[in-house]
Amino acid sequence: MELTAEGYRIQNIPFDDLARDFGTPLYVYDGARMVQQLNNLKNAFSENDVRIKYAAKALTNLSILRLLKKHGAGVDVVSIQEAHLALKAGFVASDIMFTPNCVDFAEIEEGVNLGLTINLDNLSVLDKFGKKYGASQACCIRLNPHILAGGNYKISTGHGNSKFGISIYQLPNIMETVQRYQMRIEGLHIHTGSEITETEVFLKMAEILFGVARDFPQLRFIDFGSGYKVAYKEGDLTTNVFDLGLKLGKAFKEFYHQYGRKLELWLEPGKYLVSEAGYLLTTATVVKATPSVTFVGVNSGLNHLIRPMMYEAYHEIVNVSNPNGSQKIYTVVGNICETDTFGADRKLNEVREGDLIVLKNAGAYGFSMASNYNSRFRPAEVLLWKGEAHLIRQRETLDDLMRGQIEVAL
Repeated sequence: MELTAEGYRIQNIPFDDLARDFGTPLYVYDGARMVQQLNNLKNAFSENDVRIKYAAKALTNLSILRLLKKHGAGVDVVSIQEAHLALKAGFVASDIMFTPNCVDFAEIEEGVNLGLTINLDNLSVLDKFGKKYGASQACCIRLNPHILAGGNYKISTGHGNSKFGISIYQLPNIMETVQRYQMRIEGLHIHTGSEITETEVFLKMAEILFGVARDFPQLRFIDFGSGYKVAYKEGDLTTNVFDLGLKLGKAFKEFYHQYGRKLELWLEPGKYLVSEAGYLLTTATVVKATPSVTFVGVNSGLNHLIRPMMYEAYHEIVNVSNPNGSQKIYTVVGNICETDTFGADRKLNEVREGDLIVLKNAGAYGFSMASNYNSRFRPAEVLLWKGEAHLIRQRETLDDLMRGQIEVAL
């Protein structure tokens, strides 16, 4: 996103043109930015046999999945439905890591039948899996390292009270189950959450994984998850993936030389690949001044972008229609019948009703967490690639809201 003499543009396409051609609210994705982020990780870990598994839950649109596949990514899925989307996007089953949580065992059985790499994160399922498949079906184990990392407790998944992973303190139970059924463990996995900036946190996780890995002689890979912090506003600390690649890559090499053979290094970024590539375009419908605050109401809400309300996430907000206007303080809110504040006390160029208001960093967990609350339609999605705008999801209609409903004569 850049400001030129002609106004705000992305891939040299004016935001006004996107709003005119596709309407608002609208999700817009910069495909070049996604590929750049993917290449950053490849280059950072180029000294290792790295496999990057895009965390599909961040943004599951088929066109996004195909774009990342085309440029060398595998994929990590958390539901059998995401697995089917990945297959439809062209991923082969062996490139799909399936990491479910608290699902019915039948879903895991379907994943096995599809040929996915299965990642198990609790002792009950590990026992069921071993009892059913024994040595005939390899699997991966997700561990909980009991490390609280990242910028928000709600998005940290590696602490002691998290529902994710098998506690590192239950390693004896894991080993007993694996040995009882002669299970083939081909991978170990840790993911502690999001927005981790310190390389040392990842190295601490690696140390735990390496310690456990020595007890599993049939490993093919170790999956270090992700959690890389991206910038949400100017001056934000971010994860230096090149420093991480240098130090973690070196530690990984040293480990597998001790282990006795070369292993694959897996990463599963979601937000890192797509967050900064996404923009939510909205229209200012109301400018409402009260004695204490001036609200800007837009034609979107928590039904389209819930992160500010759910995680207190910060998204930069820009009035792209008035780049040279004097700055004033506004609270930007949605049109949902709940408190859906996108940003409070934000300094914006003067907003007029009808102005185009853009929320940045909306590529991850935006559309994928959208809903039809208040019976409102989910927005359209557009992918920008090589200077052209491609509609990759139509805006919903009333027929979409009614689909699946059955009218009963009463």
